[in-house]
Amino acid sequence: MENKYLNEAIIGNKSMLATYTEKGELQRLYFPCKDNRQYLDFFHTGVKINSSDVIYLHDDINNVYKQYYDTDTNIINTEITNTYFNLKMLQTDFVMIKENVLVKKYTFLNEAKIDLDVEFYIHSSLLSDQNNMVSGKVIDGGMLQYAHDFMVSTFSKEYDISKHQINGSEYTIKRGEIYDKDYIGMSRDVSFSYNLGTIKPGEKKEINICIYIGDNINISEMETEIDRITRIDLNKEYTNCKSYWRKYVKTHNGLNMKEPQNSYEEKIYEIYKRSILLFPLLVNPETGGIIASPEIDELRTQSGGYGYCWPRDAVFITKAMDILKMNKETEKFYKVFCKKTQSKNGMWEQRFYTDGKLAPSWGYQVDETASVIFGVYQHYLDVKNEKFLKENLPMCEKATEFLKRYIKDWLQIDGKEEVYQDKVQEEIESKTNNKGHKYHISYDLWEMCEGIHLYSIASIYAAFDTMLKVYRELGRNLSDFDNNRLKEEKVFKSEKELEILMTKLKRYINDNLYDLEKRCYVRNAEDKKMDISILGAVTPFAVFKPKEKKIQNTVEKINLSLRTYTGGYQRFEQDNYRNGNPWIIANLWMTLYYIEAGEKRKAKETFDFVIKTCGKHYLLAEQINNETLKPDWVIGLGWSHAMFVIVLEKLFK
Repeated sequence: MENKYLNEAIIGNKSMLATYTEKGELQRLYFPCKDNRQYLDFFHTGVKINSSDVIYLHDDINNVYKQYYDTDTNIINTEITNTYFNLKMLQTDFVMIKENVLVKKYTFLNEAKIDLDVEFYIHSSLLSDQNNMVSGKVIDGGMLQYAHDFMVSTFSKEYDISKHQINGSEYTIKRGEIYDKDYIGMSRDVSFSYNLGTIKPGEKKEINICIYIGDNINISEMETEIDRITRIDLNKEYTNCKSYWRKYVKTHNGLNMKEPQNSYEEKIYEIYKRSILLFPLLVNPETGGIIASPEIDELRTQSGGYGYCWPRDAVFITKAMDILKMNKETEKFYKVFCKKTQSKNGMWEQRFYTDGKLAPSWGYQVDETASVIFGVYQHYLDVKNEKFLKENLPMCEKATEFLKRYIKDWLQIDGKEEVYQDKVQEEIESKTNNKGHKYHISYDLWEMCEGIHLYSIASIYAAFDTMLKVYRELGRNLSDFDNNRLKEEKVFKSEKELEILMTKLKRYINDNLYDLEKRCYVRNAEDKKMDISILGAVTPFAVFKPKEKKIQNTVEKINLSLRTYTGGYQRFEQDNYRNGNPWIIANLWMTLYYIEAGEKRKAKETFDFVIKTCGKHYLLAEQINNETLKPDWVIGLGWSHAMFVIVLEKLFK
């Protein structure tokens, strides 16, 4: 599989996820989870006009492209005009709402002055391995590609295939000279074509291609299922899909945003609506697990991959989903996914598949565990469902006990009076190799630097503060502890310990993570770099208030060291990941800080960078190229969209 880094457009339903290039090439197709498995090596379409070679729709020097979504939907249109033959082709892609079927509708308009004889070609290759080989088989109207445990059927309702080749088509497809006498063969890539006939000047012709994914059941059942799908009214499905997503946008307009009055407001409104349309495409409806983004780097040439669920990222996303009245999805994340993925000792690992299985990871991040506790209470504040809080109390208590043990081990502090060891920077530096410690030292928020980080400590502080609030809510509103003396005593003791630990954590930060020479907070006690995540101690974790002098000094230092000439902010000093581009969430973090500080003008300045650098379909990226001001990496990042919605909520208050 070749590297396909940018997903310019994303569509799907509850079970399927598909991504596209800006030229309409179908890059990825996931089912039944949004992270596993992805079936396509490639899926290329093209036309042979009169006596030409195959003209690929996604790649020809004479093609001109225009791409857009149907308004307020997950239906993507790609207009492809071949200027040599003056053939205009409209490709409309959507996933049926209640069926596991991707529909690719092609409309051909002859804008030339001569007749055009058109054949439509498909060259499809699935991912295969030696333990699960893919084969091909001709079926009515198309081709079946299958392995031991799955099948992918590609077929047309209107046309029978005119030619096909199962073995060796990669050598003949370009000339459009595919031919094979065999109806079945052992090859992961297949080619087949449909003869659309003559299209006269000014005439239109249409072909609908369905891609259906299912289990490899017995052959007769597969054929029956394909026959059933061919009888579906595709025009009706298109209308249903459009209506579903437009209704979805209206239903989840949690901020009650009104129609924009100018172009600036229009961009904000469109990013907002695209956020609403993106989130359900990232969620596993069975578990509530949420991928960070549709995958862009399967071969891990630039990263560790993105198509996984980080509990921390998901907590930010669930906050945004609550704002958008996606409360059921948020509740499932905590009640199902988080309970399923919590380790026996109370922690959460770095990342998981959305079905709850442990995903490939490379270290521990303590803020993943702290964030879940924090997120549970944030959801409660939105829905005020005491039953939810009570049901998740044991999970949170278990996680809290882990965090207590963790900080006592690494920071040499205890929940008892006068056990704090002051000024332990040298001791910390000597212990980063984990010698003499029970728990592995944590990576930072960005997963690049091991150590003891301000953001991590702030997240633990907020988790402890959250538990105090949870106990008070349950004790006051439900009287859960009044009739259980032992439980009440245990909670009282835990509350006292948490209060002491919070005091000592804050003192630890001031004693060890405030640099007297720089006169500002630093991200850790070792490299002392400025890092946008330092702002986490203000928002969302509220260790400090935004107008405290030390915080204001720190923000001034962040502006001097992380703000680029374009107005975009880097994550931290000397960031070398993907050339150290500005990150959308870095700007939005600064926006959140300035809102909290009451500095509206500066909030708008940092927010405007996000508005002017969004993708062509109003999808937000992870990073922005500082020279072109265009998305440079990971388009459709859930965390970016989540922070955007969180900022909007505060702006609308």
